[in-house]
Amino acid sequence: MRTGRLLGSGRSADVYEIDEAWVLRRDRAGWGDATAEAAVMQHVRSHGYPVPGVRAATRGDLVMERLSGPTMLEAFGQGLLSAQEAGLVLARLLRKLHAVPARLSADPAVRVLHLDLHPDNVMLTPDGPKVIDWSNAEEGAPGLDWAMSAVILAQVAVGGEAIGDVAEETLEALLDGNEDQVTEAGLVEAGARRAANPTMSTREVELLGEADGLIRALLG
Repeated sequence: MRTGRLLGSGRSADVYEIDEAWVLRRDRAGWGDATAEAAVMQHVRSHGYPVPGVRAATRGDLVMERLSGPTMLEAFGQGLLSAQEAGLVLARLLRKLHAVPARLSADPAVRVLHLDLHPDNVMLTPDGPKVIDWSNAEEGAPGLDWAMSAVILAQVAVGGEAIGDVAEETLEALLDGNEDQVTEAGLVEAGARRAANPTMSTREVELLGEADGLIRALLG
């Protein structure tokens, strides 16, 4: 498929303009399967979950609805969103997702998991927040999803960057009132998965122990 103007790049993919209504996300690293990702997106969308519409998918390419508005991360920098608001939105999006029945499993305890829900994967559109990047999605216990979001935020919080304080405040708001959602098993597995993630830098892996300590302190 021909690509238009480059709109943005992530750790493993680039997003190109097709027209005013559609964009193409092209896998750059060869790790993902956009057809499987599209199936998950279409499933949760059919249950009212806020995701972009999907037009077509191959293993490496995903054609999806073009969204307008900043990501939650960009909104921080523009002064459009507070950290507390961000944490509450993330918590609401996780609860709403885990209310969607699994697509493949018949076990009522198994749910669709995003496994990468953080401020850079939520776009604040005129129609409300919409969740992007479903490349890590699986089905399983919701506790893992909560723990994964917590670990991602905690890594930024302890990383010494300028946005660290915002990440910690967002994490606190995410956990406030939702502490029982982050299970011990989920927290251990989330840390192990982050450590094994090939897109993680050595520095990010080194921060996992401190990040785990921060989460446990906030939960305690």
